[in-house]
Amino acid sequence: MRTVSLDARQKIWPMVAVYSVAHFLVDFACAFLIFRMIIGTTEVAFCILLYNFCAFAMQMPLGLLADRLNRNALCAGIGCLLIATAFCVGPIPVSVVILLGLGNALFHLGGGIDVLNVSERRSGPLGVFVSPGALGLFLGALVGRAALMPVSPLVGILMLTAGALLAVRRLFPGAYRDNAVVSIGRAGSSPLLMVAVCLFLVVIIRSFVGLSLDFPWKSLGHWGILLVGAVVLGKTAGGFLADRFGPVKVSSVSLGLAAVLFLVSPLPIAGLLAVFAFNMTMPITLWAMAKEFPGARGFSFGLLTFGLFLGFLPVHLGVGVPEGFSGIFPLLSILSLVLLVYALRKAKR
Repeated sequence: MRTVSLDARQKIWPMVAVYSVAHFLVDFACAFLIFRMIIGTTEVAFCILLYNFCAFAMQMPLGLLADRLNRNALCAGIGCLLIATAFCVGPIPVSVVILLGLGNALFHLGGGIDVLNVSERRSGPLGVFVSPGALGLFLGALVGRAALMPVSPLVGILMLTAGALLAVRRLFPGAYRDNAVVSIGRAGSSPLLMVAVCLFLVVIIRSFVGLSLDFPWKSLGHWGILLVGAVVLGKTAGGFLADRFGPVKVSSVSLGLAAVLFLVSPLPIAGLLAVFAFNMTMPITLWAMAKEFPGARGFSFGLLTFGLFLGFLPVHLGVGVPEGFSGIFPLLSILSLVLLVYALRKAKR
């Protein structure tokens, strides 16, 4: 197969673009099938818990395996195929969510490691990769709930996506780098542990806040899709702004601004801007954790997705934010700011 040559600045973007589109499709497919087959069943609460465990908590051990295998595009492709298989197992909810969750985990690890491998000092590519997921989840849930399309086309789309991931790996070999020799380095050192714990807590907080927010205006007119757009654009912008102005400055401004805007979030524009600013730190957090574990980027990615799972648990169990206690969101934004800035300042240079 003929390869395509690009200069050093451009060569990573075909890979990032394909992974980003695949991210949208993977999250769309997972949300679509859950809302089409799982929501409304008697096992729904357990199945949602099991899906999130497989999709997020399992990324930590699977990440170490992916680090060692050094076959990231193949890992992501297998993830797509597992999700496609979930569409074919029939009305067996537990089997469906296990396949969806593990497929989701493998795709995110494969794509995440490949993007982290080429990010170096930049978090912009990470922002582009992670941001389409929120839109995929929103539209997948919408289409799945309303049964607006048949199931079968998604199976073919996922299979084509798996093939595209491997084809791009062949077409643009210069866009990919091998995984580093697996090592968790100075994982037992106090400085690294403090940085990792702070970043881990930031992700738990972000997950909890994102799942707990319930603006009274989001179901009115077009505000719901604009809210999702704020999440997507916030993640994308955060990565590029951090590359331009520095992660400490961008984290301080974005989370400080989010804290102020959450105070007036009953106003739709203020709420949108708060969500935009709050999500800007996601690629920064991933980038910072990967810097601490350069020989275990899959593990570092999975460690933070385990934080997402822990942030999901209290909300799933009904221990969310009581009505009338929305003032907790500015406080959590400030706490995230303190933890993240401390971690960024202490992180390995």
